[in-house]
Amino acid sequence: MLIRQVIGLMTNNTEHQALVLDSTSKNRSFILAEEVALSISYNGINYAVMLVTPKDIEDFIVGFSLSNDIIEHPRQLYNIELTHHSEHINAEVEISNQAFWKLKENKRQLAGASGCGLCGVEALDNALPQLQPLDPLPLPEASWFEGLRDLISQAQALAQRSGAVHGALYIDARRNVLACREDIGRHNAFDKLIGAIAANKLYQKDCLVVLTSRCSLELVQKAIRAKLPVVVTLSAPTALSVKWASRYGVTLIHVPKYDAPRAYAPQANTVPESQSDNRKPNR
Repeated sequence: MLIRQVIGLMTNNTEHQALVLDSTSKNRSFILAEEVALSISYNGINYAVMLVTPKDIEDFIVGFSLSNDIIEHPRQLYNIELTHHSEHINAEVEISNQAFWKLKENKRQLAGASGCGLCGVEALDNALPQLQPLDPLPLPEASWFEGLRDLISQAQALAQRSGAVHGALYIDARRNVLACREDIGRHNAFDKLIGAIAANKLYQKDCLVVLTSRCSLELVQKAIRAKLPVVVTLSAPTALSVKWASRYGVTLIHVPKYDAPRAYAPQANTVPESQSDNRKPNR
């Protein structure tokens, strides 16, 4: 895969002046996260426009192409040519003829919000596709989750400087962070991570995906397509995402801020009706 960047790189965050509304009423400089419009074309055909953080764009394109079933393997992606402008980036992506014919048959119009997931899907079959089930993995030990939020915070360089970004991390059984990708959009952050795992051949069977956002159906579908069977989130999953995760062999683990982790695993036992009224609400 050849990547050629045409025009200079953008910054990921910039300083802006703001009036502090306290007794001093002084102007101070604050670092804010950047967002730009990214236009993606495959073999000369416009495909999608979305808002992204202008960092790790190559990883995003690889992950986006994989998680949206445009390509089945990174080797089907031949070239990425990026042209940077003041407020937008053009990405010209060359893919194999086989992938391009499949793309034209299943073309989706995704123009709009920041990685808006199912926005603009033309048919219900595209929103709720039949996917290949994964083999479920055993649950990690409870001790693995101790101090997880601190580990995430240390790994998120952009969030430390500016805030306003989601994080997607790939962490092994020994709690080593193999990759961390950030973006203003939670879908984008996960796509960047998927791309980083594929492009850098980081996949390990005992690794977990950790997302700082909630887990909705689209993120579960991305995990299934990328063959990532364990997804940890800091916010609660939706009911539909749990149903799909159970159906396709993905274990979802919600780590509340103040309570013990909750594993929605394919092999998990259901709660008896007599105990259902005692369950704590999601936080």
